[in-house]
Amino acid sequence: MLRCALDTGIERVVVGGFAMPLGVKPTEPIHPAPGYVVDFEAADGNDEEGDWEAWPDRYVFEATISAKRLPALCRMLFALLPGRVYPILDFLGHDAHREIDPYIAYEPVGLDRFLEGLSAFAPFLFEDGMCGFGAMCDRPFIYIFVDEHKVLTLRVEAGADGRGRERIERVLSTFGLTEIEEPAGVDAAAHEHRSVLVAPSDRADLLTAEEIVEVLRDHWQLTLNVDADQNLDDDGKELGLTHWRCLVRCSPAEDGVGARPSPPVGGRYAEVLLTADCLGRAEEMALDEVERLVGGSDPAGEIVTADRVTGAQMAELLAPMGQSVESPAEERIFLGRWLE
Repeated sequence: MLRCALDTGIERVVVGGFAMPLGVKPTEPIHPAPGYVVDFEAADGNDEEGDWEAWPDRYVFEATISAKRLPALCRMLFALLPGRVYPILDFLGHDAHREIDPYIAYEPVGLDRFLEGLSAFAPFLFEDGMCGFGAMCDRPFIYIFVDEHKVLTLRVEAGADGRGRERIERVLSTFGLTEIEEPAGVDAAAHEHRSVLVAPSDRADLLTAEEIVEVLRDHWQLTLNVDADQNLDDDGKELGLTHWRCLVRCSPAEDGVGARPSPPVGGRYAEVLLTADCLGRAEEMALDEVERLVGGSDPAGEIVTADRVTGAQMAELLAPMGQSVESPAEERIFLGRWLE
């Protein structure tokens, strides 16, 4: 059974009984204040039937609680969700021009699948400073998200009966949380993020953060929620041609490559280094290169990651192969190879 394990050498910061998540370390004095604030947000998006992005009038809560009590609170909140939900995962990945990789399911999955992933990788999701997670549903509208600081954001439809808000407040009060002027968690002071997992090479059952993201992408049917036809940085600037490092997974079979493996992590991996002007084109070129690697047969490849890299990073990746790199001027595949 695949799972993850916390680094027992990391010391948890506790201030006045308020425990910080292991993966977010304050670097200056901090004065935590458990509690919540609530505000109203007007409807947005399109109101067409079937458009899950159309968010209705809603109340939004921001809540802070000691990290040791957060899992129990989340279990009660997730119990408010219906049988099918849209899982959400944020990961502070390796893209040179984007701080957070935002993943979301475009089609609903069973709540049981979401809770299975939550149970299997709870140490990572609740403690690691490199990830945030949650789920939402549209009928009734409920949004539950724990960010990388382990601060809770809750959105609930502002229905005529007001029961959605009452239910959230009832759960929060069960944990002694009250509405206060300014809740404060670890994000209220200068801090640093860190990963908290250990995965020794002799423990094949323990996954790294990147491997967990891969598993959850499969299990929760997540898609990277960025415009695949543009190449923008976090400030919305168009970057044009950039360097990319793509990781492609193919499944092993007796004749070399067969059907796509089912989760968890499995299969054979190829690395493709290239230049492209958008995510969609980078993924297309990477899959074409994998097809070439397998001699034209159907590789059943799936993109695991497609990260933009700087020129210096690309040069470092190509140096062991004796290749040089220049400023991107046209689409080009520099290297495609199987990873051992």
